[in-house]
Amino acid sequence: MVDAGLITLTAFISPFKDDRDMVRSLFDSKQFIEIFCKASLATCESRDPKGLYEKARSGQIPNFTGISSPYEEPLHPELILNSETQDVETLTIQVIQFLIQRDLVNIS
Repeated sequence: MVDAGLITLTAFISPFKDDRDMVRSLFDSKQFIEIFCKASLATCESRDPKGLYEKARSGQIPNFTGISSPYEEPLHPELILNSETQDVETLTIQVIQFLIQRDLVNIS
């Protein structure tokens, strides 16, 4: 997609710094933007419609991020979205504004 000149947004649970760094290394510096969607473990658990956190806490799901497997918070993401204090519409506007500021999109 990048080779075609398209902006591609992908969402991953990416708990380890080394994994994020490896993906970043696949792109030119201006082609990769790390966006950290910040939410506490308590908030993630409260938003869990499938009950996965409860299953992980009871041992039914091994190596579950934040419960039995660590989460390494990004140290220097290009953008931090605080989903605890802002709604989806506000966060979306922040992403668009960031892309405009980086001169990656032009909205006229």
